[in-house]
Amino acid sequence: MSYQALYRVWRPQQLIDVVGQEHVTKTLQNALLQEKISHAYLFSGPRGTGKTSAAKILAKAVNCEKAPVTEPCNECAACRGITDGSIPDVIEIDAASNNGVEEIRDIRDKVKYAPNVVKYKVYIVDEVHMLSIGAFNALLKTLEEPPKHVIFILATTEPHKIPLTIISRCQRFDFKRITAQAITGRMKLIADETGAAYEEQALQIIARAAEGGMRDALSLLDQAISFSQDRVTVEDALSVTGAVSQGFLNKLARAVKDRDAASGLEFLEELLFQGKDPSRFIEDFILYYRDMLLYKAAPRLEESLERVMLDEDFQQLAQEVEPEELYELIEVLNKAQQEMRWTNHPRIFLEVAIVKLCQLQQPEKSGQSADIKPLMQKIEQLQHELTELKKNGVAVKDDGAPAVQKKPQRSSRKGFQAPVGKVNEVLKQATKNDLVSIKSRWGEMLNMLVQNQMRSQAALLNEAEPVAASETALIVKFKYEIHCQMAMDNAKFLDTLTNVLFELLGKRLQLVGIPDEQWQSVREEFLRSQRDGDESGEGFSGNEEEPHVAEAVKLFGAELIEIKE
Repeated sequence: MSYQALYRVWRPQQLIDVVGQEHVTKTLQNALLQEKISHAYLFSGPRGTGKTSAAKILAKAVNCEKAPVTEPCNECAACRGITDGSIPDVIEIDAASNNGVEEIRDIRDKVKYAPNVVKYKVYIVDEVHMLSIGAFNALLKTLEEPPKHVIFILATTEPHKIPLTIISRCQRFDFKRITAQAITGRMKLIADETGAAYEEQALQIIARAAEGGMRDALSLLDQAISFSQDRVTVEDALSVTGAVSQGFLNKLARAVKDRDAASGLEFLEELLFQGKDPSRFIEDFILYYRDMLLYKAAPRLEESLERVMLDEDFQQLAQEVEPEELYELIEVLNKAQQEMRWTNHPRIFLEVAIVKLCQLQQPEKSGQSADIKPLMQKIEQLQHELTELKKNGVAVKDDGAPAVQKKPQRSSRKGFQAPVGKVNEVLKQATKNDLVSIKSRWGEMLNMLVQNQMRSQAALLNEAEPVAASETALIVKFKYEIHCQMAMDNAKFLDTLTNVLFELLGKRLQLVGIPDEQWQSVREEFLRSQRDGDESGEGFSGNEEEPHVAEAVKLFGAELIEIKE
């Protein structure tokens, strides 16, 4: 096979040829000239941005016979040998297929041997994130302190998968996506050198479709040259990349602006008849409106546009569409794109999206509503009525409202208010035996709540305790008011708690919650009302109205104390 792909023939041979990565190449050139070469490098970035090419150029530069130089000469025996792969001291390893511990141990054992031909032995490990954890661990010590004649260059597209212990032992260089302008310039140079005829707009379409990767751009250019007859045209570039023409997007966007659903569906039918992918088209349409939004916000930043060229139709349409409308258009298209990913009929969602776009209400300009005239008439009528009120002697405030004396409003209560009436009714019927029986099963009840998938609700009872009980009701005291409110407002929680208590005790109890602070005052008020000799209420934790009883409760706890008259 004599023919080679363009991206192989035009692989950069000097750092200056690595397009769009000046922040990396400048640093490496200075390090080469000053002989400050690190023992390990990590090149990370998207595919096709020059990581492996830069690694090979660096390997040539450090071993060039004219070193120290900022660029390899590509003429000496060392440079030519590394370029054609005949020098065994520059070893390229594909970590995707050599990711085991044994392969890395083999490298570790051979590192100590001196290079055969050139000054430095260079290991270029491509897709290093594919190594296993064991392989990374085997590489650690060697990578940190290799022999003086060894340089490691690791390349990856996914640096987040590399252990930090590896990254910290390397000088890291992040390769960025190449701009469409830089890709276009490089393709022009290659096309001119190879004698291929082209339309400049076709190269721009290919550059934008490459999404920042030079290798992808050159592959598409190679394909477009083969597809074309004598000249790479815009139609050839659209066919190869699968993109939609700028003119078609302009026509469809005009139909959406004019709210012409029939024309929009007709254009869409024409597009699908040409074999375009619905998913690719909706992505192009989203980028079209995105570029329109950016163009309206910053007209001078033409390089930030992903999809469109600034032709006359686009600029005219951008002036007519309001930003608020663009937000809504992009939102509708984005939802349709998400739905299309999970269906076998993406065309249906695409057609529905076009109809939706053509039925959106256009925002009114300058913030004025269409009903502004009736509103102004209503205001004039109110002003006339206000004037009549003043003539009749009705006092009117400065803001136009009649000075009517208002009744004092009740201050709105905040927080949870315990049902004092229910609490007192329970206390009158409370017995000590009922309270003790519930306390003895309280922990078991909490465990059953957790088993019933009520873990968060059961947490509300961690700071709560039963303080009074009768045959039909139970008072639960909460340490915090917010916990009491959350528990009492949760009907599902109350039903579950009632059912659990029924399973444990054999009777259904009405639950009454009360915060700790309110319980103190309610209890004291109830005890005060019972001082006349009523002996009821012995089953709640509130009989310590006498000082010596209160002291006994503090010492031994309410469960161990029985009060007798």
